[in-house]
Amino acid sequence: MTESSPIFATLVTVLLTIAVYQGAVKLQKQLAIQLLNPVLVSVSVLILLLLLSGFPYETYAKETRGLSFMLGPATVALAVPLYRQLENLKRDWPAIVAGSIIGAIAGIGSVLVLAQLFKAPAEIILSLAPKSVTTPIAMDVSSFIGGLPPLTAALVILTGILGAVIGPQVLTMLRINDETARGLAIGAAAHALGTSRAIQESEHQGAMSALAIGLVGFETALIAPLLVKLAGL
Repeated sequence: MTESSPIFATLVTVLLTIAVYQGAVKLQKQLAIQLLNPVLVSVSVLILLLLLSGFPYETYAKETRGLSFMLGPATVALAVPLYRQLENLKRDWPAIVAGSIIGAIAGIGSVLVLAQLFKAPAEIILSLAPKSVTTPIAMDVSSFIGGLPPLTAALVILTGILGAVIGPQVLTMLRINDETARGLAIGAAAHALGTSRAIQESEHQGAMSALAIGLVGFETALIAPLLVKLAGL
């Protein structure tokens, strides 16, 4: 095997991933169906391709680690709309702080109550608890409270996709039209994937959603162990 083969394999894998995602974006725009979320569609297609080709997921993850690395700079870029909405942030900061704390408690508390009602195993409940925050924080919290971090990561993605797909519609049905409230709700419940949808609604909503990612992530790390202890897990 030549020295250029690993580079070629990485290039092909990365380009394929980007092409699948771009195709999913165009599909959603053409059909205008929110259920066809680009992340959901592209992940489904890539899983199918890996299964059909027999290409190991471990190798795929290794070849696309460059894309994973770019998640950091992409997340930092969310600070741009937040900076543009600085005046609104100063004006609404009491509601923002209160809303983020309530969002963190509701996200964890609802899981603990529902999972126990359905008599889910403790490990599953603990893995579900931090599902509404961004993946790195969720996995660390899950590990700390006794959950299964890989399961938590999958649940975080599913939660984000669900929030991005139906979040704005649910808020509209509930007649929640204030842009600060809508942005905070989506960011608190559906982290970065929800934020990508909130930005499509308006820059104000996107900025508030981006802020909620950080606030709710921090608050979840503090609150989750306490609520888990109170629940007797």
